[in-house]
Amino acid sequence: MAGEDHHHVMAIYEAAVLSCEPTLYTRAQKQAWAAQSSGLGEALRRGKGLVSCSADGSVQAFALREPQDRLALLYCHPQAQRQGHAKQLLAAVEAQAREDQCLFLRTEASFVSKPLLLRQNWSVRWREELLINGVRFERFNLWKPILQEWPRLNSSNS
Repeated sequence: MAGEDHHHVMAIYEAAVLSCEPTLYTRAQKQAWAAQSSGLGEALRRGKGLVSCSADGSVQAFALREPQDRLALLYCHPQAQRQGHAKQLLAAVEAQAREDQCLFLRTEASFVSKPLLLRQNWSVRWREELLINGVRFERFNLWKPILQEWPRLNSSNS
């Protein structure tokens, strides 16, 4: 993800959070969660990010791996949801992790992203509660094995 994409992904983050179903998150929860967008800059600079674009080249969704074994962010603009963007990004993140020889990926998933991750063979490790800007949330800690066997180091016997 290029630096010029950062303002696009922060806007997508906010729009995605604020559009969450009211049956999943209260207005106070969505506002507290969306307010975190201002703190994404450092993670975006440190991590490995990917974007999914529409035919006209506009960013519709993004994913971020940071650190290497963690899916830190996966968000899709509300108008582009249910069009395969998140699924494609997830597959690309997993492919990157495989290339980087990560044994597994982990993430903290919302009620929104949990169903997609479960359909893609991720497993729930535990459910947890946390406070975001003083507001209580529940989320799920998930993981997925990436490499089927341990990477082998090349060694020379010279």
